[in-house]
Amino acid sequence: MRILFISKDLIAGNVANLLIKEGHEVKLYIENKKSRHNFDNIVPRVTNWRAELSWVGKDGLIIFDDVGYGKVQGRLRKQGYTVFGGSEGGDALELDREHGQHVFAKHGMKTMELKDFDNMDDAAMHIKKHPATWVIKTNNHDRKFYNYIGELESGEDTISLLRNYLLNNSINKSPITLQRRVYGVEIGIGRYFNGSDWVGPIEYNVEHPRFLSGEIGPTTSEMGTLAWLDDNEENPLFLATLAKLKEHLHKIDFRGDFEINCIVNEDGIYPLEATSRLGTPIVHLHSEFFDGSWAEFLYAIATGKKYDQKWKKGYGIVLLVAVPPFPYSAKKFNGNSYYGMNIYFKDFSEKDYKHIHFEEVSLRTFDKKQYYITDNQGYILYVTGIDLTIPGVQKKVYDLAKNIVIPKAMYRIDIGTEFMNNGIHKLRKWGYLK
Repeated sequence: MRILFISKDLIAGNVANLLIKEGHEVKLYIENKKSRHNFDNIVPRVTNWRAELSWVGKDGLIIFDDVGYGKVQGRLRKQGYTVFGGSEGGDALELDREHGQHVFAKHGMKTMELKDFDNMDDAAMHIKKHPATWVIKTNNHDRKFYNYIGELESGEDTISLLRNYLLNNSINKSPITLQRRVYGVEIGIGRYFNGSDWVGPIEYNVEHPRFLSGEIGPTTSEMGTLAWLDDNEENPLFLATLAKLKEHLHKIDFRGDFEINCIVNEDGIYPLEATSRLGTPIVHLHSEFFDGSWAEFLYAIATGKKYDQKWKKGYGIVLLVAVPPFPYSAKKFNGNSYYGMNIYFKDFSEKDYKHIHFEEVSLRTFDKKQYYITDNQGYILYVTGIDLTIPGVQKKVYDLAKNIVIPKAMYRIDIGTEFMNNGIHKLRKWGYLK
Protein backbone atom coordinates (compact mmCIF):
# COMPACT_ATOMS: atom_id res chain seq x y z
CA MET A 1 0.00 0.00 0.00
CA ARG A 2 1.09 3.56 -0.63
CA ILE A 3 1.02 5.65 2.55
CA LEU A 4 1.54 9.41 2.90
CA PHE A 5 2.46 10.27 6.49
CA ILE A 6 1.97 13.92 7.49
CA SER A 7 3.57 15.09 10.74
CA LYS A 8 4.11 18.45 12.42
CA ASP A 9 7.16 17.54 14.48
CA LEU A 10 7.38 13.73 14.50
CA ILE A 11 5.37 12.97 17.65
CA ALA A 12 4.45 9.66 16.04
CA GLY A 13 6.99 9.57 13.24
CA ASN A 14 8.37 6.16 14.14
CA VAL A 15 5.03 4.65 13.06
CA ALA A 16 6.09 5.56 9.52
CA ASN A 17 9.24 3.50 10.09
CA LEU A 18 7.13 0.55 11.27
CA LEU A 19 4.94 0.80 8.17
CA ILE A 20 8.03 0.54 5.96
CA LYS A 21 9.13 -2.54 7.87
CA GLU A 22 5.72 -4.05 7.07
CA GLY A 23 6.57 -3.70 3.38
CA HIS A 24 4.57 -0.60 2.43
CA GLU A 25 5.65 2.36 0.31
CA VAL A 26 5.82 5.34 2.65
CA LYS A 27 6.55 9.03 2.15
CA LEU A 28 6.94 11.31 5.19
CA TYR A 29 6.22 15.05 5.30
CA ILE A 30 7.48 17.02 8.32
CA GLU A 31 5.87 20.45 8.68
CA ASN A 32 8.41 21.84 11.16
CA LYS A 33 11.34 22.82 8.94
CA LYS A 34 13.79 22.53 11.86
CA SER A 35 12.90 18.84 12.19
CA ARG A 36 13.30 17.89 8.54
CA HIS A 37 16.81 16.50 9.01
CA ASN A 38 15.37 13.71 11.17
CA PHE A 39 14.86 10.18 9.76
CA ASP A 40 17.48 10.50 7.01
CA ASN A 41 17.96 7.02 5.50
CA ILE A 42 15.15 5.70 7.72
CA VAL A 43 11.98 6.98 6.00
CA PRO A 44 11.80 8.70 2.56
CA ARG A 45 10.75 12.35 3.03
CA VAL A 46 8.98 14.94 0.90
CA THR A 47 8.78 18.73 1.25
CA ASN A 48 5.29 19.23 -0.22
CA TRP A 49 2.66 16.68 0.79
CA ARG A 50 -0.01 18.10 -1.51
CA ALA A 51 2.21 17.34 -4.49
CA GLU A 52 2.14 13.68 -3.39
CA LEU A 53 -1.65 13.25 -3.50
CA SER A 54 -1.52 11.84 -7.02
CA TRP A 55 1.14 9.40 -5.82
CA VAL A 56 -0.82 8.10 -2.82
CA GLY A 57 -4.07 8.11 -4.81
CA LYS A 58 -7.58 7.21 -3.67
CA ASP A 59 -6.50 3.62 -2.94
CA GLY A 60 -3.70 4.62 -0.58
CA LEU A 61 -3.75 5.90 2.99
CA ILE A 62 -3.03 9.40 4.34
CA ILE A 63 -2.04 9.57 8.02
CA PHE A 64 -1.95 12.73 10.16
CA ASP A 65 -0.25 12.33 13.55
CA ASP A 66 -1.24 15.66 15.14
CA VAL A 67 -4.13 18.07 15.70
CA GLY A 68 -4.76 21.23 13.68
CA TYR A 69 -5.43 19.52 10.35
CA GLY A 70 -9.18 18.96 10.83
CA LYS A 71 -10.42 21.17 7.98
CA VAL A 72 -7.86 19.66 5.61
CA GLN A 73 -8.81 16.14 6.67
CA GLY A 74 -12.48 16.88 6.00
CA ARG A 75 -11.76 18.24 2.50
CA LEU A 76 -9.58 15.27 1.61
CA ARG A 77 -12.26 12.81 2.72
CA LYS A 78 -14.87 14.61 0.60
CA GLN A 79 -12.51 14.32 -2.36
CA GLY A 80 -12.40 10.55 -1.89
CA TYR A 81 -9.08 10.10 -0.10
CA THR A 82 -8.71 7.67 2.80
CA VAL A 83 -7.59 9.69 5.84
CA PHE A 84 -6.62 8.64 9.36
CA GLY A 85 -6.17 11.25 12.04
CA GLY A 86 -9.21 12.99 13.52
CA SER A 87 -11.49 15.80 12.34
CA GLU A 88 -12.21 19.50 12.76
CA GLY A 89 -14.45 18.71 15.75
CA GLY A 90 -11.67 16.59 17.22
CA ASP A 91 -9.27 19.53 16.96
CA ALA A 92 -11.74 21.68 18.89
CA LEU A 93 -11.95 19.18 21.75
CA GLU A 94 -8.19 19.36 22.35
CA LEU A 95 -7.23 22.89 21.31
CA ASP A 96 -10.23 24.75 22.77
CA ARG A 97 -10.22 23.59 26.39
CA GLU A 98 -13.38 25.49 27.36
CA HIS A 99 -15.22 23.87 24.47
CA GLY A 100 -13.92 20.48 25.55
CA GLN A 101 -15.19 20.96 29.09
CA HIS A 102 -18.56 22.11 27.73
CA VAL A 103 -18.84 18.92 25.65
CA PHE A 104 -17.83 16.80 28.64
CA ALA A 105 -20.47 18.43 30.85
CA LYS A 106 -23.14 18.21 28.13
CA HIS A 107 -22.62 14.45 28.01
CA GLY A 108 -22.92 13.92 31.74
CA MET A 109 -19.33 14.08 32.97
CA LYS A 110 -18.21 15.84 36.12
CA THR A 111 -16.16 18.92 35.35
CA MET A 112 -14.24 21.51 37.35
CA GLU A 113 -13.82 25.25 36.85
CA LEU A 114 -11.74 26.08 33.79
CA LYS A 115 -11.14 29.29 31.86
CA ASP A 116 -9.12 30.22 28.77
CA PHE A 117 -7.18 33.47 28.59
CA ASP A 118 -5.67 35.34 25.64
CA ASN A 119 -2.76 36.54 27.75
CA MET A 120 -1.04 35.82 31.07
CA ASP A 121 -1.79 39.22 32.61
CA ASP A 122 -5.55 38.54 32.54
CA ALA A 123 -4.93 35.08 33.97
CA ALA A 124 -2.99 36.51 36.92
CA MET A 125 -5.76 39.03 37.62
CA HIS A 126 -8.33 36.21 37.59
CA ILE A 127 -6.41 34.27 40.26
CA LYS A 128 -6.08 37.41 42.38
CA LYS A 129 -9.87 37.84 42.28
CA HIS A 130 -10.55 34.11 42.76
CA PRO A 131 -7.91 32.67 45.15
CA ALA A 132 -7.49 28.88 44.87
CA THR A 133 -5.00 26.25 43.81
CA TRP A 134 -4.88 26.73 40.04
CA VAL A 135 -3.21 24.73 37.28
CA ILE A 136 -1.57 26.54 34.34
CA LYS A 137 -1.90 24.74 31.00
CA THR A 138 -0.65 25.44 27.48
CA ASN A 139 -1.55 23.68 24.24
CA ASN A 140 1.77 23.83 22.38
CA HIS A 141 3.83 20.61 22.48
CA ASP A 142 7.08 22.57 22.84
CA ARG A 143 5.80 24.74 25.68
CA LYS A 144 4.57 22.14 28.13
CA PHE A 145 7.37 23.12 30.52
CA TYR A 146 5.43 26.36 31.16
CA ASN A 147 2.64 24.29 32.74
CA TYR A 148 2.38 24.44 36.51
CA ILE A 149 0.32 22.71 39.21
CA GLY A 150 -0.42 25.16 41.99
CA GLU A 151 0.24 24.30 45.63
CA LEU A 152 -1.09 27.28 47.64
CA GLU A 153 -4.80 27.84 48.34
CA SER A 154 -4.17 31.58 48.01
CA GLY A 155 -2.92 31.11 44.44
CA GLU A 156 0.10 33.28 45.22
CA ASP A 157 2.61 30.77 43.85
CA THR A 158 0.79 30.63 40.51
CA ILE A 159 0.49 34.42 40.34
CA SER A 160 4.22 34.77 41.07
CA LEU A 161 5.07 32.40 38.22
CA LEU A 162 2.75 34.22 35.79
CA ARG A 163 4.37 37.53 36.69
CA ASN A 164 7.73 35.97 35.88
CA TYR A 165 6.38 34.77 32.53
CA LEU A 166 5.18 38.32 31.81
CA LEU A 167 8.83 39.43 31.68
CA ASN A 168 9.44 37.00 28.79
CA ASN A 169 8.42 38.74 25.55
CA SER A 170 8.37 35.47 23.63
CA ILE A 171 5.53 34.04 25.72
CA ASN A 172 3.84 36.82 27.73
CA LYS A 173 1.04 37.22 25.20
CA SER A 174 0.50 33.51 24.69
CA PRO A 175 -2.99 32.10 25.33
CA ILE A 176 -3.16 29.87 28.38
CA THR A 177 -5.75 27.98 30.41
CA LEU A 178 -6.38 28.02 34.14
CA GLN A 179 -8.04 24.97 35.68
CA ARG A 180 -8.98 24.62 39.32
CA ARG A 181 -6.93 21.82 40.85
CA VAL A 182 -8.62 18.57 41.85
CA TYR A 183 -6.75 16.01 43.94
CA GLY A 184 -6.70 12.27 43.26
CA VAL A 185 -5.17 9.71 40.90
CA GLU A 186 -4.47 10.94 37.39
CA ILE A 187 -5.25 8.41 34.66
CA GLY A 188 -5.97 8.50 30.94
CA ILE A 189 -8.58 6.42 29.11
CA GLY A 190 -8.07 6.04 25.36
CA ARG A 191 -9.33 4.09 22.36
CA TYR A 192 -9.39 4.27 18.56
CA PHE A 193 -12.60 5.45 16.86
CA ASN A 194 -13.57 4.83 13.20
CA GLY A 195 -16.17 7.53 12.68
CA SER A 196 -19.06 5.50 14.07
CA ASP A 197 -17.74 3.04 16.66
CA TRP A 198 -14.78 2.06 18.83
CA VAL A 199 -12.08 -0.17 17.38
CA GLY A 200 -9.69 -2.30 19.40
CA PRO A 201 -9.16 -2.52 23.16
CA ILE A 202 -9.48 0.21 25.79
CA GLU A 203 -6.21 1.76 26.92
CA TYR A 204 -5.55 2.95 30.47
CA ASN A 205 -2.41 5.02 30.99
CA VAL A 206 -0.58 6.82 33.78
CA GLU A 207 1.61 9.65 32.55
CA HIS A 208 4.78 10.98 34.22
CA PRO A 209 5.23 14.57 32.97
CA ARG A 210 7.51 15.82 35.77
CA PHE A 211 11.14 16.05 34.70
CA LEU A 212 12.77 14.30 37.67
CA SER A 213 12.10 11.01 39.44
CA GLY A 214 9.86 11.41 42.47
CA GLU A 215 7.57 13.88 40.64
CA ILE A 216 10.03 16.76 41.04
CA GLY A 217 10.91 19.58 38.66
CA PRO A 218 9.27 21.30 35.68
CA THR A 219 6.43 19.77 33.71
CA THR A 220 7.56 18.28 30.40
CA SER A 221 5.63 16.92 27.44
CA GLU A 222 6.14 13.47 29.01
CA MET A 223 9.03 11.51 30.54
CA GLY A 224 7.35 8.11 30.39
CA THR A 225 4.04 6.29 30.62
CA LEU A 226 2.70 3.15 32.27
CA ALA A 227 -0.26 1.56 30.48
CA TRP A 228 -2.37 -1.58 30.10
CA LEU A 229 -5.21 -2.68 27.81
CA ASP A 230 -8.64 -4.15 28.53
CA ASP A 231 -11.75 -5.07 26.55
CA ASN A 232 -14.27 -4.74 29.40
CA GLU A 233 -16.71 -2.04 28.31
CA GLU A 234 -18.44 -2.23 31.70
CA ASN A 235 -15.42 -0.80 33.49
CA PRO A 236 -16.61 2.33 35.38
CA LEU A 237 -13.67 4.39 34.10
CA PHE A 238 -14.67 3.71 30.50
CA LEU A 239 -18.40 4.12 31.15
CA ALA A 240 -17.89 7.51 32.81
CA THR A 241 -15.70 8.93 30.04
CA LEU A 242 -15.22 7.57 26.52
CA ALA A 243 -18.50 5.67 26.40
CA LYS A 244 -20.39 8.92 26.93
CA LEU A 245 -18.73 10.53 23.89
CA LYS A 246 -19.48 7.86 21.27
CA GLU A 247 -22.41 9.85 19.85
CA HIS A 248 -20.40 13.07 19.77
CA LEU A 249 -17.38 11.49 18.05
CA HIS A 250 -19.73 9.99 15.44
CA LYS A 251 -21.34 13.41 14.91
CA ILE A 252 -17.97 15.07 14.25
CA ASP A 253 -16.77 12.15 12.07
CA PHE A 254 -13.69 11.55 14.21
CA ARG A 255 -11.36 8.87 12.84
CA GLY A 256 -8.27 8.32 14.93
CA ASP A 257 -6.92 7.81 18.42
CA PHE A 258 -8.86 9.58 21.18
CA GLU A 259 -8.07 9.90 24.88
CA ILE A 260 -9.39 11.73 27.93
CA ASN A 261 -7.01 12.45 30.79
CA CYS A 262 -8.79 12.44 34.16
CA ILE A 263 -8.40 12.94 37.87
CA VAL A 264 -10.14 10.18 39.82
CA ASN A 265 -11.00 10.28 43.51
CA GLU A 266 -13.64 8.88 45.87
CA ASP A 267 -16.09 11.57 44.71
CA GLY A 268 -15.94 10.70 41.03
CA ILE A 269 -14.10 11.03 37.72
CA TYR A 270 -13.15 14.50 36.45
CA PRO A 271 -12.00 14.91 32.82
CA LEU A 272 -9.04 17.25 32.52
CA GLU A 273 -8.42 17.36 28.78
CA ALA A 274 -8.81 15.50 25.51
CA THR A 275 -6.07 14.20 23.23
CA SER A 276 -7.56 13.97 19.74
CA ARG A 277 -4.57 12.48 17.92
CA LEU A 278 -1.90 9.83 18.13
CA GLY A 279 -0.61 10.40 21.64
CA THR A 280 3.07 10.77 22.38
CA PRO A 281 4.81 8.75 23.61
CA ILE A 282 1.98 6.24 24.19
CA VAL A 283 1.71 5.46 20.45
CA HIS A 284 5.12 3.77 20.62
CA LEU A 285 3.81 1.48 23.33
CA HIS A 286 0.90 0.47 21.09
CA SER A 287 3.37 -1.38 18.88
CA GLU A 288 4.28 -3.52 21.91
CA PHE A 289 0.67 -4.33 22.75
CA PHE A 290 -0.76 -4.79 19.24
CA ASP A 291 -0.30 -7.88 17.11
CA GLY A 292 -0.80 -7.72 13.37
CA SER A 293 -0.49 -5.06 10.70
CA TRP A 294 -0.41 -1.36 11.59
CA ALA A 295 -1.44 -0.47 8.03
CA GLU A 296 -4.51 -2.72 8.09
CA PHE A 297 -5.54 -1.36 11.50
CA LEU A 298 -5.18 2.32 10.57
CA TYR A 299 -6.80 1.77 7.15
CA ALA A 300 -9.83 0.13 8.77
CA ILE A 301 -10.25 3.10 11.13
CA ALA A 302 -9.89 5.59 8.26
CA THR A 303 -12.52 3.76 6.17
CA GLY A 304 -14.98 3.30 9.03
CA LYS A 305 -14.60 -0.47 9.16
CA LYS A 306 -14.53 -2.85 12.11
CA TYR A 307 -11.22 -4.51 12.86
CA ASP A 308 -10.44 -7.38 15.19
CA GLN A 309 -7.23 -5.98 16.68
CA LYS A 310 -5.25 -8.65 18.50
CA TRP A 311 -3.48 -7.45 21.63
CA LYS A 312 -1.41 -8.64 24.58
CA LYS A 313 -2.26 -8.53 28.25
CA GLY A 314 0.08 -7.09 30.85
CA TYR A 315 1.64 -3.76 31.80
CA GLY A 316 3.64 -1.68 29.36
CA ILE A 317 6.11 1.16 29.84
CA VAL A 318 7.39 3.70 27.32
CA LEU A 319 10.42 5.70 28.48
CA LEU A 320 11.87 8.87 26.98
CA VAL A 321 15.66 9.06 26.64
CA ALA A 322 16.56 12.74 26.21
CA VAL A 323 19.55 15.11 26.05
CA PRO A 324 19.83 18.87 26.72
CA PRO A 325 18.28 21.34 26.02
CA PHE A 326 15.28 19.18 26.96
CA PRO A 327 13.01 20.00 28.77
CA TYR A 328 13.56 23.59 27.59
CA SER A 329 13.49 24.91 24.05
CA ALA A 330 16.72 25.30 22.12
CA LYS A 331 16.28 29.09 22.08
CA LYS A 332 16.60 29.18 25.86
CA PHE A 333 19.63 26.86 26.00
CA ASN A 334 23.10 28.39 25.85
CA GLY A 335 25.03 25.13 25.98
CA ASN A 336 26.54 23.15 23.14
CA SER A 337 24.35 21.48 20.55
CA TYR A 338 24.37 17.68 20.46
CA TYR A 339 23.45 17.64 16.78
CA GLY A 340 25.51 15.02 14.96
CA MET A 341 26.48 13.04 18.06
CA ASN A 342 26.43 9.26 17.68
CA ILE A 343 24.07 6.87 19.47
CA TYR A 344 25.49 3.50 20.52
CA PHE A 345 23.75 0.28 21.54
CA LYS A 346 25.75 -2.12 23.73
CA ASP A 347 25.00 -5.85 23.61
CA PHE A 348 21.85 -5.31 21.56
CA SER A 349 20.31 -8.19 19.63
CA GLU A 350 18.19 -7.64 16.53
CA LYS A 351 15.16 -8.39 18.70
CA ASP A 352 16.10 -5.62 21.15
CA TYR A 353 15.84 -2.95 18.44
CA LYS A 354 12.11 -3.64 18.19
CA HIS A 355 11.77 -1.90 21.55
CA ILE A 356 13.50 1.30 20.35
CA HIS A 357 11.50 4.11 18.73
CA PHE A 358 13.29 7.07 17.19
CA GLU A 359 12.36 10.75 17.06
CA GLU A 360 15.32 13.10 16.54
CA VAL A 361 17.51 10.50 14.87
CA SER A 362 18.93 9.69 11.44
CA LEU A 363 21.11 6.91 10.02
CA ARG A 364 24.52 7.20 8.40
CA THR A 365 24.89 4.55 5.71
CA PHE A 366 28.43 5.21 4.45
CA ASP A 367 31.24 3.21 6.06
CA LYS A 368 28.87 1.46 8.49
CA LYS A 369 25.36 1.94 9.80
CA GLN A 370 25.44 4.50 12.58
CA TYR A 371 22.50 6.23 14.25
CA TYR A 372 23.07 9.85 15.26
CA ILE A 373 21.22 12.89 16.65
CA THR A 374 19.75 15.26 14.03
CA ASP A 375 17.85 17.91 15.98
CA ASN A 376 18.27 20.35 18.85
CA GLN A 377 15.17 19.74 20.98
CA GLY A 378 16.49 16.76 22.94
CA TYR A 379 13.74 14.17 22.24
CA ILE A 380 16.05 11.41 21.05
CA LEU A 381 14.29 8.05 21.36
CA TYR A 382 11.88 5.93 23.41
CA VAL A 383 12.30 2.50 24.98
CA THR A 384 9.28 0.22 25.37
CA GLY A 385 8.42 -3.14 26.89
CA ILE A 386 5.58 -5.19 28.38
CA ASP A 387 5.34 -7.77 31.15
CA LEU A 388 2.69 -9.31 33.37
CA THR A 389 3.86 -7.23 36.35
CA ILE A 390 4.99 -3.63 36.83
CA PRO A 391 8.36 -4.64 38.38
CA GLY A 392 8.85 -7.05 35.49
CA VAL A 393 8.34 -4.44 32.78
CA GLN A 394 10.43 -1.90 34.68
CA LYS A 395 13.36 -4.33 34.64
CA LYS A 396 12.97 -5.01 30.91
CA VAL A 397 12.83 -1.34 29.95
CA TYR A 398 15.62 -0.14 32.23
CA ASP A 399 17.92 -3.03 31.30
CA LEU A 400 17.63 -1.86 27.68
CA ALA A 401 18.03 1.82 28.59
CA LYS A 402 21.26 1.10 30.45
CA ASN A 403 22.74 -0.34 27.26
CA ILE A 404 22.01 2.77 25.19
CA VAL A 405 25.08 5.01 25.18
CA ILE A 406 24.42 8.69 24.45
CA PRO A 407 26.67 11.23 26.16
CA LYS A 408 24.61 13.54 28.41
CA ALA A 409 21.54 11.26 28.14
CA MET A 410 18.92 11.45 30.88
CA TYR A 411 15.71 9.65 31.82
CA ARG A 412 13.52 8.97 34.83
CA ILE A 413 14.09 5.75 36.77
CA ASP A 414 10.69 5.44 38.47
CA ILE A 415 8.09 5.10 35.71
CA GLY A 416 5.17 3.17 37.25
CA THR A 417 6.50 3.08 40.81
CA GLU A 418 4.14 5.58 42.45
CA PHE A 419 1.11 4.02 40.75
CA MET A 420 2.21 0.54 41.82
CA ASN A 421 2.70 1.65 45.44
CA ASN A 422 -0.33 3.92 45.83
CA GLY A 423 -2.48 4.75 42.81
CA ILE A 424 -3.63 1.27 41.90
CA HIS A 425 -4.68 0.55 45.50
CA LYS A 426 -6.76 3.75 45.63
CA LEU A 427 -8.51 2.93 42.33
CA ARG A 428 -9.33 -0.56 43.63
CA LYS A 429 -10.58 0.84 46.94
CA TRP A 430 -12.89 3.26 45.11
CA GLY A 431 -14.22 0.49 42.84
CA TYR A 432 -12.67 1.57 39.53
CA LEU A 433 -10.35 -1.42 39.12
CA LYS A 434 -10.57 -5.02 40.22
